[in-house]
Amino acid sequence: MPSPSVPASSQGPPLSPSSTSKPPELPDELVQAGWSKCWSRRENRPYYFNRFTNQSLWEVPVLGQHDVISDPLGLNAAPAEGGEGNLGNGQRKRRSSEEQGAGPNSFKPDPFVQSDLHSVWENKICLVSRIYWDLDIQTNAVIRERPPANHLPPHPEIELQRAQLVTKLRQHYHELCHQREGIDPPRESFNRWLLERKVIDKGHDPLLPSDCDPVISPSMFREVMNDIPIRLSRIKYKEEARKLLFKYAEAAKKMIDSRNASPESRKVVKWNAEDTMSWLRRDHSASKEDYMDRLEHLRQQCGPHVTAVAKDSVEGICSKIYQLSAEYSRRLRQTHLNACASPPQSRLVYCYPVRLALPSPPLPRVELHFENDVACLRFRGEMVKVNRGHFSKLELLYRYSCIDDPRFEKFLSRVWCLLKRYQVMFGSGANEGTGLQGALPVTVFEALNRQFGVSFECFASPLNCYFKQFSSAFPDIDGFFGSRGPFLSFCPVSGSFEANPPFCEELMDAMVTHFEELLGQSSEPLSFIVFVPEWRDPVTPALTRMEGSRFLRHQLSVPAYEHEYRSGSQHLCKRDEMYYRAVHGTAVLFLQNDAGFAKWAPTPERLAELTAAYRPSPSTPSTLSSPGPAHTAPGERDSTPKAADRPQSAVMSPGGHDNNNNSNSNSNSSSNSSSSPGDKMAAV
Repeated sequence: MPSPSVPASSQGPPLSPSSTSKPPELPDELVQAGWSKCWSRRENRPYYFNRFTNQSLWEVPVLGQHDVISDPLGLNAAPAEGGEGNLGNGQRKRRSSEEQGAGPNSFKPDPFVQSDLHSVWENKICLVSRIYWDLDIQTNAVIRERPPANHLPPHPEIELQRAQLVTKLRQHYHELCHQREGIDPPRESFNRWLLERKVIDKGHDPLLPSDCDPVISPSMFREVMNDIPIRLSRIKYKEEARKLLFKYAEAAKKMIDSRNASPESRKVVKWNAEDTMSWLRRDHSASKEDYMDRLEHLRQQCGPHVTAVAKDSVEGICSKIYQLSAEYSRRLRQTHLNACASPPQSRLVYCYPVRLALPSPPLPRVELHFENDVACLRFRGEMVKVNRGHFSKLELLYRYSCIDDPRFEKFLSRVWCLLKRYQVMFGSGANEGTGLQGALPVTVFEALNRQFGVSFECFASPLNCYFKQFSSAFPDIDGFFGSRGPFLSFCPVSGSFEANPPFCEELMDAMVTHFEELLGQSSEPLSFIVFVPEWRDPVTPALTRMEGSRFLRHQLSVPAYEHEYRSGSQHLCKRDEMYYRAVHGTAVLFLQNDAGFAKWAPTPERLAELTAAYRPSPSTPSTLSSPGPAHTAPGERDSTPKAADRPQSAVMSPGGHDNNNNSNSNSNSSSNSSSSPGDKMAAV
């Protein structure tokens, strides 16, 4: 039953500062929970008010009690039939503040925070004007029934320690890059390192890599090496090109002098650097193109020698970060074990959320309060935030998926763990990592569901999912909110799926391998509609493999700036910042087995509706300030994405595709491993 509220006429102003101090009978934990003592002028007696929840009580509140609260004055008694008559005990019912026309200072309880989470669901309170998801669509994804997952259950204490250790690891990476190479870490390279490591990690920690082979990360090594001896940025003006050429020559010469280089390397680098500086002093009439050509020539001459002398140092950075991560993982798991399988079945069932084999221990209290339209959750001084609409969405997902907490006693603790996990994974910088959580527009999801039966997202999170069934990165916490687990370990037998992976080359390549295995093993209808960046210079191995796959039924290209994505920070951003135009082309590929093609064939009519759904609204910003490629070579002078080299293919018959599977393509990965606005959270 909702907590009784004191009518406006019976309320007085809060006590003076001297009288609002903690009275002897009010315990310290109640004061910390937001309770204070106030005075009712009309009743000439005190009452208790909670500044966090706007709850008011006549009696001293009991911490955590929400069900039975006494109401000795009958303030919440129901009116007698026929209007305001006498109550059963002969007393006249006092009218509520709404009947008496409450003044501007009257207390108006917020129905969202005054009601508990169960009453919010029962009354279906909607606090946003537009919903960016449809949780009523039922799944058609079928899997083999599986035992409960053997992950350790989430715990705020452990999640807080994990957050501190990941932050510490980021700081170590920053310090190593400065101390050993004199550069800042490449932008978001640590985030992509986490994604790349989790593709091959066999360790126990859901975030920190601890059991990877090889130890040296190709992603981190490549990105650090690309910034040596200096970071090359996109050039707009002639003077910038001149300065960059001078800095590169100076840095290369200094680096070759300070490292253990061979005599031949010293000779080549010094001669080219000094020749470049002499040219800069002589020629003051050169154009921007002259400087760019000279820089490219200098990189070709000096680059191999600079790389050779920096190789051991950069490998040392990668190895040190991995060893620290493994040590942190072992330490955290031991702490988690201190705080806190049967063979697979052949029976086919509709997919269900991840279940944990170990029961969850009692969880500590997490405080909740609202600041305007934002829900704020605090644990031991650490606050995480989410807007009310997505907070309500998390409640619905939790109600649909969680089976061990019918009274929502662990809900706030698990929401705190969820928000903290995703916040920590992508860092705390402005807009950092948001590109890795972007999503397709609502209209595209609607078209995919209507025309192709899509009801499942292969790469999502509880924060950005459209359907209530999805795969995501963290089964230990996301499973309580509907996740079916990481996609690379998710093995559906049939169903229609949407895949919009984070734009990490290693992850996309592993995704294609998984698609090929699933489609080759199943005779039931199985379909994957894949959205990836149309990177052609150089082309990504994943795109090459999908274009040569025997399961490819159709491919279309959506040009840059002519389509949009939903922000990765949709759970916090303003409504007018929800969508933005994509600055690169997007390739949409239909991978289907024969039965999937027969059921969800990409016919011209279906494709026409999908293409129309992708058109951006006029109000969407035409440019995108999002993470782009981590490094831009000097030759990439045009910021406009290049057109696709491959024309749109026609609809193919089930057996009419050329089986040219480029599964061994591992090259051309120097500039495409960046996050970009269409990505989703990695299900790795």
